[in-house]
Amino acid sequence: MPIDQEALERARAAWTFRGQRRPAFAHSPGEGQESVWDYPRPPRYVRDARRIEIHAGPQCLARSDVSVRVLETGSPPTVYLPPDAFDVALLRPSPRRTLCEWKGEARYWHVQGPDGLVHDALWSYPKAGGEAAVIAGWYAAYPARLRCVVAGEVVRPQAGGFYGGWITSEIVGPFKGEPGTGHW
Repeated sequence: MPIDQEALERARAAWTFRGQRRPAFAHSPGEGQESVWDYPRPPRYVRDARRIEIHAGPQCLARSDVSVRVLETGSPPTVYLPPDAFDVALLRPSPRRTLCEWKGEARYWHVQGPDGLVHDALWSYPKAGGEAAVIAGWYAAYPARLRCVVAGEVVRPQAGGFYGGWITSEIVGPFKGEPGTGHW
């Protein structure tokens, strides 16, 4: 997927909020919580040592105490795990590709679950550069398609189907992805 630099710069400039100030409609975080409106754009990449599990039905697809949370304005964190955390025998390449203005080209993966193929359930940025290089080749999962767990808490999926943010009790929004939230 060739990258058009002018289109890339337009995409980066299109975002209204960049984490410098919390908008009036944002929820205030309580004790031990984070507001997605305090996250920056471009995103920040934060290592996390909490136990992460990803399941396809009853089958454990991945488990790790090493992850990177990607924190970007208006979106719940997206969690990336190293390849060695996954049962890669269950992954099938997908032809789907997308482009992120901060991370580069994403490749997608189907997951062979006990009830059949879960389409485009994972993605990765094989050639992520710059600040995103810490997640190059690591996998993220859609909690709407797989059961994702952070330190024993089952993750709620981000609305809208495109973004793969992980909503837990420590995260407050509102979150991009719902109708009317484009380019927040």
